[in-house]
Amino acid sequence: MKILILGGTREARELAHIASGERGFDIVSSLAGRVRDPLLPEGPVRIGGFGGVDGLRKWLVANEIAAIVDATHPFAGTISANAASAATDLGLPLLHVRRPGWSEKPGDRWIRVPDLDAAAHTLVGLGDRVFLTIGRQGVAAFARLTDQWFLIRAIDPPTGELPPRHELLLARGPFSPADESRLLAQHRIDVLVTKDSGGDQTDAKLAAARAAAIPVVVVDRPALPVDAVVAATVPDAWEWLCKWKSR
Repeated sequence: MKILILGGTREARELAHIASGERGFDIVSSLAGRVRDPLLPEGPVRIGGFGGVDGLRKWLVANEIAAIVDATHPFAGTISANAASAATDLGLPLLHVRRPGWSEKPGDRWIRVPDLDAAAHTLVGLGDRVFLTIGRQGVAAFARLTDQWFLIRAIDPPTGELPPRHELLLARGPFSPADESRLLAQHRIDVLVTKDSGGDQTDAKLAAARAAAIPVVVVDRPALPVDAVVAATVPDAWEWLCKWKSR
């Protein structure tokens, strides 16, 4: 059974590791190629885009894919939508692996917004020194904000226009709450902006913001198709794969 795992996340790597060691599975992982030095999963890996829905559909047929697992980042909305369209067109089973989003805790001062443009608009008057932790894509949404100073953290340098007043910090998680608290204090941060990525790799910044009593602008995830089949954990995804194999 040949499986395409759309990856780039820890969940995708864990699932590829499990499935690659089982008889009857032929796993191919696909990475978008947006990170210069990605953490690679076990087994065969392809890197780069497919060329939209049409390109993905042709690739699935040419490579005789039997099922698709979308274990991309919760904010990789385009490839998730393309996978859903291609799977429907070809009648292929599709599973979306999505770790649960973060939940607000006592002491948090969260402001939820639907997208990055709304986040930029919300920042006006909210704080002067911003810790921007949205990855390298989408930073241009904040480029028009000239009054605030930004600490921009990403794995690779952002693409597109940047805010005029900023400092770039290249780093890969996980991060500890103590380190995040020191970072907030060192740079006198008074507001945090983050995507609701979920998981425990980068949630320490939320604890640090809570301890510092600073507001957090949280960007909501793009919605999956209404009929999407979703697994919250790698064991759940593995169970789904095994059921499809046994049919």
